[in-house]
Amino acid sequence: MDNQTWQARKTEAIPHGIGVLCDFYMDRALNAELWDVQGRRYIDFAAGIAVTNTGHCHPRVVAAVSQQLNKFTHTAFQVSPYSSYVELAEKINARAPGSHKKKTAFFTTGAEAVENAVKIARAATGRTGVIAFSGAFHGRTFMGLALTGKVAPYKLGFGLFPGEVYHAPFPNALHGVSVQDSLDAVQALFKSDIDPRRVAAIIVEPVQGEGGFNVAPPQFLQALRSLCDQHGILLIADEVQTGFGRTGRMFAIEHSGVVPDLMAIAKSLAGGMPLSGVCGRADIMDAPVPGALGGTYAGNPLAVAAALAVLDIIDTESLVERASVTGSRLRATLNDLAASTPAIAEVRGLGAMIAVEFHHPQDRRPNAELAAGIQKRALRNGLVLLTCGVHGNVIRFLFPLTIEDAVLDEGLHILSEAIRG
Repeated sequence: MDNQTWQARKTEAIPHGIGVLCDFYMDRALNAELWDVQGRRYIDFAAGIAVTNTGHCHPRVVAAVSQQLNKFTHTAFQVSPYSSYVELAEKINARAPGSHKKKTAFFTTGAEAVENAVKIARAATGRTGVIAFSGAFHGRTFMGLALTGKVAPYKLGFGLFPGEVYHAPFPNALHGVSVQDSLDAVQALFKSDIDPRRVAAIIVEPVQGEGGFNVAPPQFLQALRSLCDQHGILLIADEVQTGFGRTGRMFAIEHSGVVPDLMAIAKSLAGGMPLSGVCGRADIMDAPVPGALGGTYAGNPLAVAAALAVLDIIDTESLVERASVTGSRLRATLNDLAASTPAIAEVRGLGAMIAVEFHHPQDRRPNAELAAGIQKRALRNGLVLLTCGVHGNVIRFLFPLTIEDAVLDEGLHILSEAIRG
């Protein structure tokens, strides 16, 4: 069956609220390459939205899942536990920032991880308030949406959202928001909206994902850490998109030297299998009573098996270092293009989590139309790209860290031609 037939069937069967970028339908994938049902090949610079850092169908992930599939697929860890869950928690605890004792609980989605981090913070502090930032994305559930600092398309038509959630501007030098501006805004919240003694947590993405790959300056994260320590507030790092080697560190917050109290993880944790988690200080993680955390599919054994393989791949194939190498090649290409493309406002990011922002050179207004046009031209030529940013004028790059050099070069060539028009 061809792509057009499937597209027509999708229109009839699937609601409009599920936005879909591509008009082709997948048949198979390998590492950083995709093939549709008609046999056309694409280079994947999206990685399932930062999910396949270890590439599509990595042999070790496939083997691990296949082996587990022959044992059991589900028992619910809360009913009949299995040792792989414990082993994975130990490995995450050992890799997470900080030398303190840690514990980890597993869930299914990034939004679940964020929501459970908030639950744990509230249980541990006895407080209810949470502070997030403009441009943030923390999920599509109601608490996730309340925390998210971007209205369209995520919040449209869905209010009323949970209360006791407050937003401050995220630092963005390109758009005139300094670190001090952001910190002053948090202090203003303490003066006008919520007593800091009622704030359970501040949640922050070390690099904003949907917000446009805006990198939190180290001094900003360090100041948040000090502010939290001053007022007994917990610091939650949302590492859902940034984790597992993407930024040239295992976790992006490590670039700042800041140790969070809690960390939400998901996406590339399990190489395409649905798995998320919250890792944090042991005493904080132990605050909820037995039965307060969990979920029917939380820590599914197939996903856990995949995650154990992913951690092994990251170590043995040096993917943290590989992120810096591939990211440098991408950044060099974009910087060369910026020299002759006035519409490029900024190239930014960490490791292989790089973005390029476009504007109108005359007045520096965001240029979402150009970003969308580049995305479409690239797709026509076999390269899958994602846009992001509050204004939709940013193209982000999330190719698998395992991408072969030749495929990366081919993708960069298609990208260059698409930007040049």
